[in-house]
Amino acid sequence: MKDKALTPKFPVMLHGGDYNPEQWLRYPDILDKDIELMREAHINVVSLGIFSWADLEPEKDVFTFEWLDRVINKLWDNGIHTVLATPSGARPQWLAQEYPEVLRVAEDGRRNLFGHRHNHCYTSPAYRERIRIIDTKLAERYASHPAVILWHISNEFGGECHCDLCQNAFRHWLKQKYGTLDELNHAWWSHFWSHTYTEWNQIHSPSSIGETSIHGLALDWKRFVTEQTRDFMQWEIDCVKAVNPEIPVTANFMEVFNYGLNYYELCKPLDVISWDAYPDWHVTWGNDRVGMIASLSHDMMRTLKHRSFLLMENTPSTTNWRGVSKLKKPGMHLLSAVNAIAHGSDSTMYFQIRQSRGSTEKFHSAVISHTGTGNTRTFREVTKVGELLEALTAEVYGTNAPAEVALIFDPETKWALDQCNGPRNSGLDYFGALFSCYHYFWMRGITVNIADPHEDLSRYKLVIAPMLYLFRDGFQDRVRKFVRNGGTFVSTVFSGIADSTDLVMLGEATEEKLSDVMGYWIEETDALHDGETNSMSAGRYQLTELCEILHPTTCEVLETYDQDYYAGYPVVTCNRYEKGQAYHIAATVPEAYLDELFEELAGELNLTSALPENVVIPHGCSVTWREAENREKLVFIQNFSDEERTLSLLPDYRVLAVSEGAQMESSSITVGAFGYAIIRVK
Repeated sequence: MKDKALTPKFPVMLHGGDYNPEQWLRYPDILDKDIELMREAHINVVSLGIFSWADLEPEKDVFTFEWLDRVINKLWDNGIHTVLATPSGARPQWLAQEYPEVLRVAEDGRRNLFGHRHNHCYTSPAYRERIRIIDTKLAERYASHPAVILWHISNEFGGECHCDLCQNAFRHWLKQKYGTLDELNHAWWSHFWSHTYTEWNQIHSPSSIGETSIHGLALDWKRFVTEQTRDFMQWEIDCVKAVNPEIPVTANFMEVFNYGLNYYELCKPLDVISWDAYPDWHVTWGNDRVGMIASLSHDMMRTLKHRSFLLMENTPSTTNWRGVSKLKKPGMHLLSAVNAIAHGSDSTMYFQIRQSRGSTEKFHSAVISHTGTGNTRTFREVTKVGELLEALTAEVYGTNAPAEVALIFDPETKWALDQCNGPRNSGLDYFGALFSCYHYFWMRGITVNIADPHEDLSRYKLVIAPMLYLFRDGFQDRVRKFVRNGGTFVSTVFSGIADSTDLVMLGEATEEKLSDVMGYWIEETDALHDGETNSMSAGRYQLTELCEILHPTTCEVLETYDQDYYAGYPVVTCNRYEKGQAYHIAATVPEAYLDELFEELAGELNLTSALPENVVIPHGCSVTWREAENREKLVFIQNFSDEERTLSLLPDYRVLAVSEGAQMESSSITVGAFGYAIIRVK
């Protein structure tokens, strides 16, 4: 069964991206030429107005929408729809000049000068009022236009403001959360170093020239920043929905690593999830690894609403902001588009449609380069993506893949680990732990949801919580219920150490630590220097970074340490708890061990995969699936290596699309470097 359309007015796979005609108003022939090239590239939608405030309102209360009228209408006349943005991501000069409070204050107390973008205070009443005015006028003018299919709220939310307005809002937020200073002081353990708060106005956000030692303060500040950002986003949503509530809203998120905001909270007001993907292809450490990292981010975006999403931005070829910004090699652009679709995207959209002539992004690639023609390799590859999306709409649009595995990702745990002053203050690789646990499923074609700790776990067979340092907000009860009812839970080293305000949990074996479910208690944790190792399985697996010393209570010991004074202590345990089981991995183990463990669990739990268990997935390849009608699968075979790869298949597959040069036999498919095949199988 297909999901409800993300854009009901135009329910197809979207192909297009950011278009900035306001940069070209002095060049009247450009628009006509661009539209001609867009049609040639099978572009059916563009995002407009993202950074257009100064051209929409060049002076306070002076609005000049006529140029936007012409653009939207001319695009519409040529069959191209519009995703219309609110322009709050970059405010005009006059606004900052008249209302200095809209400019952010840094953590050291300095107010920013006007410049760059995202330099605005979300709390400022003046900024919110000017946003209300411009957003309302945009909605009144365009929300019923047949071309407008989606609202794009601001752009890539991020950053924080430490001004007096935000400090007061933070104190109010804390009063609502804790009620009294006694409760706050206990939760933050502020008696340490005599940092006890005796008045609310003493509380200030974390600062390099102020308080950095109270970890509960730092955690709550980041939570407040997410909440204040969400409140600002809701303000904008209310403005446009008040005019026409039928147009869905989105906001373009960034990758998993943008952990300054908690997307699991920020996404709640949105109708559609979209994000901007910029994988660092062609690095020396391997495109397959890059593909896996990108896939995990795609899976997270799909998990936020448990449905398909939009790839709102990616680059047609190169970025301009990396230390080394490489071109995408032939085939890679198509493969990266297929990778997004495989993991749940119903679009491929770009920054940017036409390459800017000046300023900071003039060398960021575009569909239409500085040549202004279609006579480029990038344009030809973009055109192939457009053709592919058109061909896939009927079969793929709105489909999803039910996940039986959840990988818990907690931005708040990452915040806490970054400041915990624990066993390793460098090289404590939380994201590395996520990727290592994800690798087997990505390679094997087993769908994984990247879930947060508040997720209802009952829908899954297997839940994995890598390095989940914080056990917060009733996570223990959800795990206990999940395992009690027959689920399999896996935790890894340095999990369940602290509560929601980063207070270490006390005692040996306690329910707060999930000791009843896990069947052990931890005495201490050893940190290994870079290059230092322990081992298990008689030296077969090298252990690095962290080694917990734990004592079994009811668990079975599966692996033990080979070396050091804790030789013989458990490394891997399994505890039977009512109908289910709980594994713990007490050290930083290599990915190869995790692959073996998860392969064993996948067989035991009969996890659904893209292809039969006996199909060998060659190194450098990944397979992914989306659910088709009639109990069939849409399988995406992706070759991230620079050599051809062959997969043996059952003979009853049907080919939907393949990359150039692919060879199809009755029982096998061979795809070239950076190649793909999309097939339908029973």
